[in-house]
Amino acid sequence: MLKLFAYNWQVRQDWFAWCQDVPEEELLRGRTGGVGGILHTLFHVADVEYSWLSVLQGKPEFTEPFENYADLRRVTELSARFREEVRPFVMAWTGEMEDKVLSEIAPGGEPVSFKHGEIMRHVIAHEIHHIGQLSVWSREIGKVPVTANLIRRGLF
Repeated sequence: MLKLFAYNWQVRQDWFAWCQDVPEEELLRGRTGGVGGILHTLFHVADVEYSWLSVLQGKPEFTEPFENYADLRRVTELSARFREEVRPFVMAWTGEMEDKVLSEIAPGGEPVSFKHGEIMRHVIAHEIHHIGQLSVWSREIGKVPVTANLIRRGLF
């Protein structure tokens, strides 16, 4: 599992580097699908990862809106801060943590329960999903997307 988090972190960093050559108005432009645009999507994946992993640790979720971070430097810095805060938890992951249950009340008021291993895998898949959206949007603005290849990243 650690290697897939490391993969997501590498790809996210590659996307931040890719953004350096994109005009800010393109990064902020609303797009079809996703949570809005390129920069908002990068904010969203960092937020979701941090919030879920915080909840698993009994810590509060991140609740600040994108508008407080709506430029490349701030989103990049927030993502780096979040990664450093969740990295120890991810690196300490063990098989015994897989079946631990998180129970909470859903927004509709119904109780829900998830296994910690399910949440960890959801966080990984969530970011990979959004990487695909970023790739489509990059082609729409005439740029080559960041590679999503897992191989040749030095993870294995």
